[in-house]
Amino acid sequence: MKTNDLKTDAELKADVIEALKWEPSIEVEEIEVAARHGIVTLMGSVPYFAAKGSAERATRRVQGVKGIADELDVRRVGVHNRRDPDIAEAAVNVLAWHVWVPDTVLATVDNGWVTLTGHVAWEYERNAAEQAVKYLSGVTGVDNEIEIKPTVEPRAVKAAIETALRRDAQIDAENIEVLSKGSKITLSGTTHSWNERDEAESAAWSAPGVTAVQNDLAVAA
Repeated sequence: MKTNDLKTDAELKADVIEALKWEPSIEVEEIEVAARHGIVTLMGSVPYFAAKGSAERATRRVQGVKGIADELDVRRVGVHNRRDPDIAEAAVNVLAWHVWVPDTVLATVDNGWVTLTGHVAWEYERNAAEQAVKYLSGVTGVDNEIEIKPTVEPRAVKAAIETALRRDAQIDAENIEVLSKGSKITLSGTTHSWNERDEAESAAWSAPGVTAVQNDLAVAA
């Protein structure tokens, strides 16, 4: 987008509101939107935790959004107002049935807030556990404290990730720098969209032996 074509705050706000209305999993009437210099703030309440993620993803798809402040509260009503023991039982079951989640993961619940602990070998397993519980009715938030303990040692991680970035058609690898310190990776530079930024992070996590990825990629306006 050219500099003289940048959206005003009012235009960006209007586009975000329309994007939220287009997302069928969100009750837009309870969400307020503010925009300032490309930073969008989401306020109000949603009936379940997964709706927060839906609202964030819908907002990130809007051109001109540089950052998001999610101040949405989860206000449990009706069928979503469940007791902690019921949520904990549902969490244990959904984790046990998920093919990507090992039995080393534990879930605890406090006032609807789920905390995941334990350890896994890969980031996709850690992410799968979080995705499994965040869609449960009654959940107000998720803390993912699962540790990653790889079963293999990281070898030539930087080169492997750079190759993966160049191979991915959705990523402009020329604008991305990869720094590695043992099993920890830092990505810096710029991307053309939030989706490209997420793709780059996913590629970094796919390298064997990686235990942490710091995504410092900026989304170009």
